[in-house]
Amino acid sequence: MILADLGADVVLVDRPGGTGPVGPLQRGRRRVTLDLKKNPEELLALIAEADVLVEGYRPGVAERLGFGPDDCEKINPRLVYARMTGWGQSGPLAKAAGHDIDYIAISGALEPIGRPGERPHAPINLLGDFAGGGMLLAVGVLAALLERTTSGRGQVVDAAMVDGSSLLMTFLHGFAADGKWPGSRGENLLDGGAPFYDTYEASDGRFLAVGALEPQFYAALLKGLALDDDPTLPAQFDTAAWPELRRRFEDRFKSRPRDEWAAIFEPMDACVTPVLSPTEAPTHPHNRAREAFIEVDGVTQPAPAPRFTRTKTNEPKPLRPATVAEILTTWQ
Repeated sequence: MILADLGADVVLVDRPGGTGPVGPLQRGRRRVTLDLKKNPEELLALIAEADVLVEGYRPGVAERLGFGPDDCEKINPRLVYARMTGWGQSGPLAKAAGHDIDYIAISGALEPIGRPGERPHAPINLLGDFAGGGMLLAVGVLAALLERTTSGRGQVVDAAMVDGSSLLMTFLHGFAADGKWPGSRGENLLDGGAPFYDTYEASDGRFLAVGALEPQFYAALLKGLALDDDPTLPAQFDTAAWPELRRRFEDRFKSRPRDEWAAIFEPMDACVTPVLSPTEAPTHPHNRAREAFIEVDGVTQPAPAPRFTRTKTNEPKPLRPATVAEILTTWQ
């Protein structure tokens, strides 16, 4: 989706009789239906003209079907062959089954997420599937295409969700080495342990996000909560008193509805924002001003990102059918 949003002509190869996925993630693509077991020739014809091939089989499957990296290099040495797996192409778990939650569990990304004394909480499938997997695969593809401009050759991009989600945790390893992540799950500065970096429930059952880390933002938070003149309030970084500070914040936020608090904090640099649901987000004034959401085929969805100053991002179109002949005509 990201590559299509950025202007690539992306073709989805689907199996016969399979409906395949349809929705926002498939926008901007053309779809062809091919039986790779019986007639791989048509896929090889596309590969011969393509810049990039993305495949997401378990290790060895593409080779058995006749379009592994060595097969493709013979017919298109400039091809960037991008492989997306959970565990990677090598290692003891390479051929094992798994899902996002398994990959981030092994990488160390799941264990720190959650409240103190509770079990780790799965952050939907953002860290493994999308950030550590798909996003880093897209980065690898773009880097390989850039390298090809000087070498003239393609290469294999081995993108694994376990590797990518581990990479996303680099900052935490640095914090831990510096002694800046001393607590267990949910007891540290950026994991909800600090009362000034957490979410709070308002009187209407909805929530606000607070990220008042720096002194000036923390001062604005206290002013917005009318706690700035309270001499009994614990100091911001008195970690022993964090439970009491949190209780004071909880009581205050519970006194008004979410949107009333949002209106109070909107003109202040307090780093306090309403927690919006996915259905609320498109209507927020900032998102509307930036046209951060669009409608494609009747479905409201996030707009392409990033944006460019000289080149207008493609207007996403819904998934549409095509034939191999039609695609080759546009590529050759």
